[in-house]
Amino acid sequence: MSALQLDLLEPAPAALPQGLRYRPELIPPADEAGLVEVIAALPFRPFEFHGYLGNRRTVSFGFRYDFGDQAMHEAEPIPDVLLPLRERAADFAGIAAAALPHALVTEYAPGAGIGWHRDRPVFSDVIGVSLLAPCRFRLRRQHGDKWQRAALDLAPRSVYLLRGPVRHDWQHSIAPMQELRYSVTFRRLAEPR
Repeated sequence: MSALQLDLLEPAPAALPQGLRYRPELIPPADEAGLVEVIAALPFRPFEFHGYLGNRRTVSFGFRYDFGDQAMHEAEPIPDVLLPLRERAADFAGIAAAALPHALVTEYAPGAGIGWHRDRPVFSDVIGVSLLAPCRFRLRRQHGDKWQRAALDLAPRSVYLLRGPVRHDWQHSIAPMQELRYSVTFRRLAEPR
């Protein structure tokens, strides 16, 4: 199966939804091994959404979004060990590393996934780095009375960027995992309106 598969009920907008960029190899395997060792020891907590606990575990740095009061709160600073990864993610996105003040590290144990959603509007660019296991990154948007869909296989050590239309018009989800996967998501804050 190819890395990108479009299953569209309308004509294809392009090979990738507008604003989605992907690179299969952001970091080498040795860097991934060192990151995974550190990440595995982070103080993960079950993801909480309006009183419900998700089947994935997360830890936020720089800022954390609280779904209860729908606000951003300061969190522990991004650990030094994640700063080189943030630098590479920022280079990929064509922005300064300092423009990414938020990092979310997520642990997807076997069976864990994430349902359809858009990241909160307090964020603009979303840059995700996949570690350990590949995953199916699904996208959809309402197009008239039909759903337009796309899917991308995210390889270990790969990076993706959601910016512009794909960030604001499309939802994304991750199918339940078959094996352990970590992701590190760096987010840029949206400009105040």
